[in-house]
Formats: sequence, C-alpha cells, structure tokens
Amino acid sequence: MLLPQTPLDRLLGDKTAKSLAKHLGLVTAADLLTHYPRRYSARGELTQISEIPVGEMATLVADVVDVSERRMKGKSGSILEVKITDGNGFVTATFFNQAWRAQKLKPGVRGLWSGKIGSYNGKLQLSHPDYALFVDEIEDEVAKAWAELPIPIYPASSTCTTWMIQRSVRIILDGMPSIQDELPAEYAEGFLPLEQAIRQVHQPKTLQEAKDAIETLRYHEAFALQATLVKSRIENRHQKSAIREAKADGLLTKFDKGLPFQLTDKQIIIGNEIAEDLAAGHPMNRLLQGEVGSGKTLVAVRAMITVAESDGQSALLAPTEVLAAQHYQSILKTLGPDQAKALGLTLLTGQLSTADRKAAMLGIVSGQAKIIVGTHALFAEKVEFYDLGLIVIDEQHRFGVEQREALRLKGKTAPHVLTMTATPIPRTLAVTVFGDLDISILDQLPNGRQPITSHVVTDSQPQLVARVWQRVAEEVANGRQVFVVCPRIDEKDEPTDIEITEDDKPKRPLAAAVSVAEALKVNPVLKGLRIGLLHGKQSSEVKAEVMTAFANKELDILVATTVIEVGVDVPNATTMVILDADRFGISQLHQLRGRVGRGGLAGLALMLTSAEEGSLALERVKAVAATNDGFKLSEIDLELRREGDVLGASQSGGRSSLKLLRVLRDQDIIQQARAQVIELFEKDPTLEKHPILAEALELADQQRADFLTKS
Repeated sequence: MLLPQTPLDRLLGDKTAKSLAKHLGLVTAADLLTHYPRRYSARGELTQISEIPVGEMATLVADVVDVSERRMKGKSGSILEVKITDGNGFVTATFFNQAWRAQKLKPGVRGLWSGKIGSYNGKLQLSHPDYALFVDEIEDEVAKAWAELPIPIYPASSTCTTWMIQRSVRIILDGMPSIQDELPAEYAEGFLPLEQAIRQVHQPKTLQEAKDAIETLRYHEAFALQATLVKSRIENRHQKSAIREAKADGLLTKFDKGLPFQLTDKQIIIGNEIAEDLAAGHPMNRLLQGEVGSGKTLVAVRAMITVAESDGQSALLAPTEVLAAQHYQSILKTLGPDQAKALGLTLLTGQLSTADRKAAMLGIVSGQAKIIVGTHALFAEKVEFYDLGLIVIDEQHRFGVEQREALRLKGKTAPHVLTMTATPIPRTLAVTVFGDLDISILDQLPNGRQPITSHVVTDSQPQLVARVWQRVAEEVANGRQVFVVCPRIDEKDEPTDIEITEDDKPKRPLAAAVSVAEALKVNPVLKGLRIGLLHGKQSSEVKAEVMTAFANKELDILVATTVIEVGVDVPNATTMVILDADRFGISQLHQLRGRVGRGGLAGLALMLTSAEEGSLALERVKAVAATNDGFKLSEIDLELRREGDVLGASQSGGRSSLKLLRVLRDQDIIQQARAQVIELFEKDPTLEKHPILAEALELADQQRADFLTKS
C-alpha cells in the first residue's frame, strides 16, 4: 500500500512517537495506519445511573456538578474526581494524573459518558471514561448514535494504551493526504476505495462498516503479497546463471549405479525437476519439503554432483555444528571415500582448528572443494568461493533473510538455491510465504522404513511412567538404542529452543538433561546401561565425541536437548522418550520423533507430560501422537500458532506482512489474488499500465533492501 511514510515524530510529538516505536515497533504513519483494531467494543445502551449494574459497560447523559483534585496516598501523582448526575443519581468519574481535564470539565457542563461502572467505598465510579461534551442541547437520536458507535480496541501495551493509539490514529487521519489505490480497477469491484477502507477500519460508524473495511484491506494484503512474490519470481527468471548439466556416463551416472538401493519414484521425479532447473540458464529457486527420513539429503547430493560436473561448487548450509557434522559424515558415507576425495568434500565450521580452517578455506577458494558443508562460518567475509553454483539450505527457518543473501552474493553469477525443510508446510501457506519458489514435495518414504508408534503418558498415570523406563530397558536388551529428550539443559536454565510454552507455570520443575542423565544412571531398572549426555553448552569436540559414540553403539541411551531435533541419523535408535512433551511445539515433536525408526526397525515415541486433561497443551501432544502425517500436523500447528509465529523476521525479512490475512481461513482469497496477479503480469509484465502498483512494489523492495542493509 502506498500509505504515507512520514516519521511519527513529525506528526505526533517526540514522546508519543518514541513510545509507539519502543513498545509497538510503529515508526511511520503507514505503520500506525496498518496497526488495525483487534476488535470493536460498544459503549453500551443509554442508561440511567440508578439502573446501572456494577461491572458492565454503560453510556449516560450527565451534567458535571463538582470537580476536585487530590494527591494519591503514598505515591506521586494526583486523582481528578468529577462528580456527574443525570438528575436522579450520582457517579464519580476519576482520572489519574490528568488534572488538565479540569479546564473543560466544569460544573454545569453536560456530555455523554461511557465506561465500565465500578464501586469504590460504596459509591459508583467510572475510571477513565470516554466522554464527549455538548456545546448545545443534544437530541436523543444523536446521543443514541454516539452510544452505538463502535470503539476500536487496538493491540496495545501498558505504556501505549488503546486510547493513546486511538488518539494518535485520529491525528494522522485528520491530516492525511489523499491515498492512491494500488489495486487495479479491474480487480477492485466489490471492494471499498483504499482510503475509505483505511478511515473506516479506524473510525467506523457501525460494525458493518468495520467489516466492509476489513474485507477490503484483507484483499489488499493478499494482492500485495502475491504481487511481490510473483514479481520476484519473474525477476529471477531474467537473471543469468551458469548452465549446470550432468554428463552422459559422468559422475552422477557413476554415483547412481553405486547406490546399494533404488531411488524412490518421487526422488527420481524431483531429481529430474532439479536437473531441468540447473540447466535452464537462470537461477533455480526451489523449496524441497518432505517428511523426516524421506531422503531429501540424497536428492541434494545428486544436485551437488551435477554442479560439480561443470566444475562448479555447492555449499550445504546447516543450522548447527552437530547437524553440519552429521551431513558431512552422511555425504561421505553416501559418496564413498574415493568419490568424496575426488569431489573435495569439505567441512567448514567455526570450531575447526586454525590449521583445518585454513586448509578448508584454501580448498574452497581454489575450487578443489566441490562440495562444502558448513554452518554460519560460510558467511564470513574471508570465505571466498572459486565458482559457487549451488546453495543448499537445510531447515531454512533457522536462517535470516540477510544471512541467505550474504551467501548468495558470494557467487560470480547468481547461484542456484535449493531450500530443504523437514517441517511439512500446508500448500496454501507455501504459496503465500514461498510463492516465488518452485515447490517439490517428497512424501514417499524409502522402502524398508517402518511406521513410528506414539503414546502419551501423563503424570497422573504413575504406573505407566514407571513402565516407560522398563520399556527403555527392554529395547536396549534387544540391542537397540534410545533417545531421551529434555526441554532444558540444567536447573538454572530456561527451557532451550522451545517453540511454544504455556503461559501458566508448570506444576513441577521442567526436566533438565544434566539431572535426568544422573537420575537414569541410578535408576535400578536401567542398571549397567551406558548413558551419554548431549546439549548445546558442550564444546564442539565433546558433542562430536558423544554423537560418534552413540552412532558406534558405544552408548545405550542418549539424554539430550533439542540439538538432536534435525539431521541426526542413528539407524539403531528405535525409541524416543520426550519429557515434558507439552513444552514443545507440534513441528518440534514431529521432528524429534523422526529421529527413530530410521534403520528398517519399527520406531516408538513415548511423550511424557504434566499437562492437565482438556488443556490446549495436552491436545497438542495428543494430536502429534494420533498421526504420522506431517502435512496434517502442519495444518493443526498453523491453526494453533497462526502466522505470527510462522512468519517471523527470520523468514519474511521484517515484521510479518500478514496483519488481517489468516492463511487457512482465507485460502480462497489468497488463491483468487494469486490468479489475478499472474493474469495482470501476463498482460502487463513491466506494470507500465499500472504505475501505482509498480510504485508500491518498488517501495516494498526498498524497505526490504533497507532491512537487509541494517541487518
């Protein structure tokens, strides 16, 4: 939207502007105008004071009969008390630290008063009521209309109240220049003009007016978002990138023939899609999403081999050192030592020794390293690539826009980008958030993968809790291994890396990995078992040693935090115990559960929780236990968390642009907007006939660029 970008400190005064910026992140007039009411409240029916029930909203016509000011006891500040009457009863309106109101609230003044009626020392009281004073006598119809006027209630804070926001919005609207509507006329039928919608959403005369405004603004959001994504997609098609093709009977053919198993049909289909992208001459921008264990990394390895055949380099970016090391070992095992050496498989992380780091960087800049696996260390300015042709990003939500951009700019020509996620994304959300990407869904598991059985055990079932550890002992006795996951490291720590926590405090301390590991060592049921510990505060060397020991079957039980959430692959691990499972989000539980049952053996997930029956926390855990379908779970997750959590700064490049849209609820609106945007760009690729929309998109691009620069 082309709303005024004037800084608020030029319009509202320094104090108010600073408060809005600090507490709500509102810096410009556009920010404030798109800070929409979260609901509307009615002042209430016109009521006589004698009939007002305490605790309810009421509106009355009353005269001021007395005004007094007194200091607060034991505190700094004052209370202004205004006694009003409707001729039959009395009520006192109180205002804290607002003595200036006495200049107009003088005895004999009549007005409309609205607020919630309370009682103090046996007398009726209105605290900080809304009021409108009359210049002349008011007719009953006018008073009734004022009483029915919807009051916008804004997302606010203790410092920036909804009344303060309402006053600020009124100031902006009173001085606002005419707003140009970027929605093309051919798609605007049935909607309000943009300026009318903006004014109406903040100052509706009726609730229906507010609904009509919200409907218009919701569609503007959908259209603007899709226009940005489609424009980005078109621009990407016009960029040039090196053509990367596999050679007949070359490295990829040799690799495929050496695999000890057959690729799944979906792996072949998606592999062909990626091959076409790599050979197209413009940069690939593809999202590969799939279930845990569906073989996404193998698809990525085949793409990296294709790039290597044209002497290009590929960088696989992992969010943690543990995951980077796992990917490195997995790719090494998949390629075999000879092919890995020929391709210069290299690991680059921040914890490498100086000598190893220098050797890795030399291999990268010289081009000898064709496949590089790394963490955030790849972003370092000193890391230079010989010919970066492909970037593979694992778990993209762990990286900010500016980080991904920094790596992309290391290519001499625009590199291809393959983004992988094991968190299934509802298709509508994918189109909404990643509409500038091609999307591949790998929903076919390799042959031999067994289903994972999940059970929920509550604290109210002590016999079942005891049975959990007996079951762990049985699994180990059968030659298997077990994960035990805790939400925090030790008693001093807050829960680590948790997506969702309840507002209420747990009834007992949350499980801590350090103390749980010690407790399990003295548990008679687990006597003699080898128990290891893995968490984020350990050094890279210790973490690597522990994971290697577990992978080599030198440990029976690994107690860990969420550092094992993604990428960790131990085929002999068949059971996972998740303690305080209600402290994790749906996607996290699904990810964690996917660490077991990866070696052709059936998996078992036991989720322990203290959540009470009927609580949202318990329902969330039960939802995960009820299905292994990640896409179904992602729908539930989105309904519970909404887009505010899904679209954070790390993904969208700034505050979420979804203010009124809800992805699941508004699927039809989103699809309609996307179809119209695609149609518009087909007819007018340069937007020459739609200059206002072009200007709005240019502004959005500039705001994103500014965000990246500041970051």
